[in-house]
Amino acid sequence: MVVTTAEVGGVPGAERGAAAKTGPGPRRDGAGDGAGAGSGDLITVEGLEKVFTVRRRAPGRGLRRERSQVRAVDGISFAVPRGEMVGYIGPNGAGKSTTIKMLTGILTPSGGRIRVAGIDPSRERTRLARRMGVVFGQRTTLWWDLPLRDSYALVRRMYRVPEARFRENLERCVDLLGLEPLMDVPVRQLSLGQRMRGDIAAALLHDPEVLYLDEPTIGLDVVSKAKVRGFLRDLNAECGTTVLLTTHDLSDIEQLCRRVMVIDHGRLMYDGPLSGLHQVGESERTLVVDLERETEPIEIPGARTVRVEGPRQWLAFPAAESAAPLVARLAAGYPLADLSVREPEIEEVIARMYAQGIGGSGRLGG
Repeated sequence: MVVTTAEVGGVPGAERGAAAKTGPGPRRDGAGDGAGAGSGDLITVEGLEKVFTVRRRAPGRGLRRERSQVRAVDGISFAVPRGEMVGYIGPNGAGKSTTIKMLTGILTPSGGRIRVAGIDPSRERTRLARRMGVVFGQRTTLWWDLPLRDSYALVRRMYRVPEARFRENLERCVDLLGLEPLMDVPVRQLSLGQRMRGDIAAALLHDPEVLYLDEPTIGLDVVSKAKVRGFLRDLNAECGTTVLLTTHDLSDIEQLCRRVMVIDHGRLMYDGPLSGLHQVGESERTLVVDLERETEPIEIPGARTVRVEGPRQWLAFPAAESAAPLVARLAAGYPLADLSVREPEIEEVIARMYAQGIGGSGRLGG
């Protein structure tokens, strides 16, 4: 079965039912739109499947091609309460983007059931579009040859956002995302990081109830990442916007999400807190230590030295543990010049999970 929050000491989701007060936030109209719209869960997914038919050239058979099926999503079930911010992670090709595309109505499921705010995305995509925002990584929703200001004006007309509400939302997004110097710059002239901030703003101008983010901090420098993370944290806390975040940067998950779901080969492998994921996968973080001079391999409780190159040493320690006690011991016993902490790669965490005994079903446990 899938490892869940209950099995690793669950933590509660984000505060439920936070009322929209200022700035971009979820629409509260249409609360009686059927199952899920008036209940605690905004998103419900049951036995979701997506199968693609592909054609491949048959070896030794000239130009003839063979048809085969690829199961991109294989029987996933989960629920996301209103106001929760959830990390949806996994290696490339795991099925993350396919899931998001089915949740938004871009793709029709091969099997299973989806409800977002009580709406079936594949049947009522246009109706659902007014209640969701989407940022798809390297694909922009902005107009390539128009400046941001004009792109946002078109978004307002498309979603029929009242003028006063549009200006309020736009001013807040521009201020918090640092977009003011970019408002009259054509989208094609923006860097990837600038465009990502522009896309996030565009996705929020119509007050969506749910926001889907695919790699929202890709291409951003440290300062810009902090701005985006702070903006999303405030949006979730103040407005109660539900957020589903896919990313390869575990720092995004750690700073924004209290719950994480791991998907691999189209199957949900884990659903619970990030600390529990590290416990299940027995993953390790790496402390990179620069000493003032070369010494013997460092020996301190709670860590093991895995590599030494001159005055630099690499120490591995359990990812679920705090680095602070290790740093204190290092500073007390060694000539410390500098140090940094490296997070484990998601692929590494999943590989360790497999090593623990995942069966052919792709699920942890029995």
